[in-house]
Amino acid sequence: MKAQALPAFLLSLLLAVPACQPAPEAASDNPSAANVSGQLAVDESGSTPSIARIASDSKDHTTLVAALKAVNWLDALANPGPFTVFAPVNAAFDALPAGTVENLLKPENAAQLRAILLHHVMVSAYGPEDLVDGMSLGMQEGGPTTVSRTGDQIVVDGAKVVGQVRAGNGWVYVIDAVLLPK
Repeated sequence: MKAQALPAFLLSLLLAVPACQPAPEAASDNPSAANVSGQLAVDESGSTPSIARIASDSKDHTTLVAALKAVNWLDALANPGPFTVFAPVNAAFDALPAGTVENLLKPENAAQLRAILLHHVMVSAYGPEDLVDGMSLGMQEGGPTTVSRTGDQIVVDGAKVVGQVRAGNGWVYVIDAVLLPK
């Protein structure tokens, strides 16, 4: 079986970040750090949490986190970035046809899952003021998405932004649908 290579941008991020060890008290002081390792295990107390930490601590993003773990990419979103991530809530994954998520999480479908996940990530930090009506965004898997904006309401390829969080390494936009590559 041929090993899948990480996309160049993820590989460069992983190699560019010096090896960090979590503070000894990190696991005991932070209940969400109980079963984590790598960059995600770094103690972020006293700083703005990373995108990976925000997603991992969210009860509304457990499916997204499971998908990121399935392709070993959760740690990549703990790296410096900057990133903009459109993070579908669990209900967005639940709205997909029955069996879709379970099928994507199978090891033999990792390439397809990676493409879908990369369609939710940009390597740049776009704040809400940067997302203007009609804007085309180049996602990491190579496909574009289009922003629609009316006042404060932001929609990305039909997915409504229902929340936004500034992370230490970029922005998280909580969306109500899964973005699928064209």
